[in-house]
Amino acid sequence: MAITALKYTVQEKALILGIESSCDETAASVLAREADGSFEVLSSIIASQDEEHAPFGGVVPEIAARAHMQKLDLIIERAISQADVDYAELSAIAATSGPGLIGGVIAGLMGAKGLSMSLDIPLIAVNHLEGHALSPKLAGECAFPYLLLLISGGHTQLLSVKGLGDYERIGSTVDDAAGEAFDKSAKVMGLGFPGGPRVERSAQAGNPQAIKLPRPFKGKDHANFSFAGLKTAVARAYEASDKSDQAKADLCASFQEAVCDVFKDRTQRAMKIFRADVGEGSQRFVVAGGVAANKKIRGALNQLCEDNNFTLLAPPLKYCTDNAAMIALAGAEHYARGNFDTLDVKARPRWPLDGNSAKHNPASGFGKKGPKS
Repeated sequence: MAITALKYTVQEKALILGIESSCDETAASVLAREADGSFEVLSSIIASQDEEHAPFGGVVPEIAARAHMQKLDLIIERAISQADVDYAELSAIAATSGPGLIGGVIAGLMGAKGLSMSLDIPLIAVNHLEGHALSPKLAGECAFPYLLLLISGGHTQLLSVKGLGDYERIGSTVDDAAGEAFDKSAKVMGLGFPGGPRVERSAQAGNPQAIKLPRPFKGKDHANFSFAGLKTAVARAYEASDKSDQAKADLCASFQEAVCDVFKDRTQRAMKIFRADVGEGSQRFVVAGGVAANKKIRGALNQLCEDNNFTLLAPPLKYCTDNAAMIALAGAEHYARGNFDTLDVKARPRWPLDGNSAKHNPASGFGKKGPKS
């Protein structure tokens, strides 16, 4: 984020309009920040693109970008109307400027720039991952520092969150993200889109011990993840099955069990690293991102926290998947510190939370677009 000395004065009370368009959800939210730092979400509107992408079994970037452009104005208007405020009352515009599908990010960011210019209020470019990292605050107090497991369609990371803008990577996926593994597994079995909820639903009727699947990196002396091999094992197991509904349910249950085991093992390792860094005392563990909506995974992580003297904190289920309330929240935190951006701020397809680690020790995806994590 470009921290600039602009002409705007920070108000003790503020109304922040958040805009989210990093993938396939067009979202807008109005959030009120009080002088004491407390928050209230006045509106949170999300327009899904599931119907547009369902025929392809996954998100098509070009379709997503067009849908954002078509829906954004109406979604913003609905968020303003539901919040019962006027555009003139807004204090700032916060918009996702990365990471994500570049066409969608550009659509939302350009809309935010237009509003910032026309209303003459600050623009705040928000890291989508920071929105997830701070999202537990939407449910109540969540003091720094805390250990964060960020699990979504594009990212799987363990980070030490020490303060606003102060994030240290402990572990990351070296290949695929957990959410991608869920979606690709659902696609292989023909369960439909979006894949994560379909796998969870099918797994309810299955036997989690029915099929032996790998637990990548389990027991290793680091906190990284790998899901590519597990995803491939699911595909091979399905091809060897009779492809019945019960076979799908057993495979989904076994896959979900394997993911839970991996999360518990890797997170327990990260807990030791985190505790060694911040010391003993009250330890907080946060899980956020779309995959955090999975109840089986939440249950497994809750038990892990109980066994290791950590307190589990998580955003409400409605704020796990992509939403604009978390973007407005991150924007409000930066607004209070006068962290504003100029109108030449660029959309970024990649934007690691821990930029220093990603630059010098990338876990995956280093190329012309920069390090992914």
